[in-house]
Amino acid sequence: MPDEQNTPTPELPADDASAALAAEAIAAANASAELTIEEKLAAAENEIGQLKDQHLRALAEQENIRKRNQTEIANAREYAARDFAFSMLSVKDTLEMVLKDEQSTTEQIKMGVDMTLKNLVTAFERAKVKEVKAEKAKFDPNFHQAMSQIESDEPAGTVLQVFQKGYQMGERVLRPAMVAVAKAAATAEKDDGPARA
Repeated sequence: MPDEQNTPTPELPADDASAALAAEAIAAANASAELTIEEKLAAAENEIGQLKDQHLRALAEQENIRKRNQTEIANAREYAARDFAFSMLSVKDTLEMVLKDEQSTTEQIKMGVDMTLKNLVTAFERAKVKEVKAEKAKFDPNFHQAMSQIESDEPAGTVLQVFQKGYQMGERVLRPAMVAVAKAAATAEKDDGPARA
């Protein structure tokens, strides 16, 4: 086995070496801290610029969406009215055809009116227009307009008679049904007044 030689390493006195290392570390830390603060400031300014840009883009996109929605709503209204008007054309055509034929019999006129009514009902169905249920229904002020009250054996608030049908489109009432509503029959005591002693 060869002899291993221990080479002595030059040693600084402990106090001098520690002091030199500490001074170098402090100087390096101060230099890196200054660079770090400047770098952080530059990074923060860059990030602020990017956020401002993103904010402006988001505002522009929001405005574009608002304008697009307004256009779509206007188009939807126009086309909804257009579709309903198109459905009404067959109703008009049928009425004109019936009225144009001067030699129509009463039966032919009745058939023409029936055809017109069917065309109208079909147009209403396409537009989601339906009659408000009223006859024998419980009175509902959202769908019915009470025109009168009638004494009846039916429970109070029951619709007894429909003067004019009501219609709704989807959940929105176009016209309430004009109805007569049941009220409780007056009792004999109420008619005669209180008993006298």
